[in-house]
Amino acid sequence: MKLETIVNQPVIEAERFDLRPLRVSDAGLIAHNAGDERVARATSSIPHPLPPGSTEALIARAQSEDRVEDIWAIDGTKSGRTEVMGLISLGRVDVGRSEISYWVAPAYWNTGVASAAVEAVLAANPHEAQAIFASVFQDNAASARVLTNCGFQYLGDAESYSVARGANVPTWTYSKKMT
Repeated sequence: MKLETIVNQPVIEAERFDLRPLRVSDAGLIAHNAGDERVARATSSIPHPLPPGSTEALIARAQSEDRVEDIWAIDGTKSGRTEVMGLISLGRVDVGRSEISYWVAPAYWNTGVASAAVEAVLAANPHEAQAIFASVFQDNAASARVLTNCGFQYLGDAESYSVARGANVPTWTYSKKMT
């Protein structure tokens, strides 16, 4: 019998969904959605095709006591939707500073799920961050709109390596002061 790891990470309630720590049972839905090439190409860290065991490794990292990143499933079961509509994470990058990242399953694109998830994490501010940063690929205008609609300010251009694309990709960088 394998028991779930208890993770010291808050559940964040939103109107249409809850943001909750990852569970081992999420592996199939995460792999299904993150394995979609459109999702992988919109992130810097998801490879395509998704290698066997990578989802389980992600969940193990998310459940680790010494993690530097909190990862939540966007769980829509309370509104009759799937248990994993996407993932959102908050990584500690420095004292008082965190970086937010997210992806949403294509079935929930253009439904406001990403904006609502970002707003919920910002309102909870579980890291008690003074500033939160984010970056999006310049060919992903929808994610840029999510950030600006949530009060993030444009900082400048940069580039980030995309594992799925196997290349450096131009990005827009944003920040939001929390205090």
